Amino acid sequence: MAHLFPADFLWGGAVAANQVEGAYLADGKGLSTSDLQQQGIFGPIVERTPGDREGIKDVAIDFYHRYPQDIALFAEMGFKCLRTSIAWTRIFPNGDEETPNEAGLAFYDRLFDEMKKYGIEPLITLSHYEMPYALVKNYGGWGNRKVIGFFERYARTVFTRYQHKVKHWLTFNEINMSLHAPFTGVGLAEGSSKQDIYQAIHHQLVASALAVKACHDINPEAKIGNMLLGAIAYPLTSRPEDVFAAHQENNHWLFFGDVQVRGYYPPYMHRYFRESGITLNITEEDRQALKSTVDFISFSYYMSCCATDDDSQKLKGNILDMVPNPHLQASEWGWQIDPLGMRYLLNFLSDRYQKPLFIVENGLGAKDRLEADGSINDDYRINYMNDHLVQIHEAMEDGVDVMGYTSWGPIDLVSASKAEMAKRYGFIYVDRDDSGQGSLERYRKKSFFWYQSVINSQGGTLK
Repeated sequence: MAHLFPADFLWGGAVAANQVEGAYLADGKGLSTSDLQQQGIFGPIVERTPGDREGIKDVAIDFYHRYPQDIALFAEMGFKCLRTSIAWTRIFPNGDEETPNEAGLAFYDRLFDEMKKYGIEPLITLSHYEMPYALVKNYGGWGNRKVIGFFERYARTVFTRYQHKVKHWLTFNEINMSLHAPFTGVGLAEGSSKQDIYQAIHHQLVASALAVKACHDINPEAKIGNMLLGAIAYPLTSRPEDVFAAHQENNHWLFFGDVQVRGYYPPYMHRYFRESGITLNITEEDRQALKSTVDFISFSYYMSCCATDDDSQKLKGNILDMVPNPHLQASEWGWQIDPLGMRYLLNFLSDRYQKPLFIVENGLGAKDRLEADGSINDDYRINYMNDHLVQIHEAMEDGVDVMGYTSWGPIDLVSASKAEMAKRYGFIYVDRDDSGQGSLERYRKKSFFWYQSVINSQGGTLK
């Protein structure tokens, strides 16, 4: 049976400014929170000055200067869509300026124009695991209500500037990650109280809703969505306690979707806040703002997990504390591989929200080997992605409205979790190692030609 996708399906890939661009202080850019995380989002936060020793993300894969070459490679694969982010600090270096940095705005003009040459649709994230560090240092990050206004100014600036170039937007990348990495998500120190983290999250949710309203006001034809880390949990056993533990585990991250899709806090969160001693400062103005809801839901999906009421079963992962599924195999980094979980998650989100869905991150991080002839034989990646795409097609046959699929890291980039090049996701190999050595040359992997054939056949070559 052929797995044919609709003609308007948005095939492509996804990257993030802080993981590919480099040029970390070029053309007036300010320091971002990501610039202080040179060992990844779970590493130490190190204060920096412009003269400090260069870190791995300061150059990354030099997309800032090499984007024409990389966009051409994406076009060669047949991309219809490229998800990337705008570095907030390129537009407002300190976050609180009255006027934007023209050099930063001009860079994204050039990038979007280059994409348009090849008919590649931009899908743009406003804040992808970074914010101006000056907003953390001077205001306390998202814990300060003032940051809502600074973000709205930034959002309105880019919506206005790029209204004729960008039709699809996302507000915050994996917004639920703030529960696990508060500095990355909301600019709060690790170890911050639940009270402080949820108050900061509330400010971010209000800012997201205000961005939705601004987008619709400035360009009624544009579509704007949220972005969730899709960490679906199964019950570890059929014990009722485990089934309910999975329900509660899923609600911890679905809450972010509930607010952004429905426009209000769900009742189960009121109980959670009450029993956790959390009292949020929510104004009537906030409640009105939250009523501006997203047009679609986007999400990342790499793995599923299990849930149980038995804490001794938990395994410390590099992103989440998770209970491993005894029926699944894992990648080199311990991420369990579950293609059927993609179909389940798509149906789950469709049933819950009745909104279009967009898979904006999915892929396999692995240690690739560059052969003497310049080839990279990554059949493991092909197998992983083939199996996930088959399940996406199955979900669409189930009746799920799926807008598109942008694989994570179509070109090798600096990983978010540990800021390493060794964990490669790309269809395109970049010659750079964890110590920053390498020519930065690009090489097409075996998966490059596989993905090209999948796109060209609208999924017809999937097995």
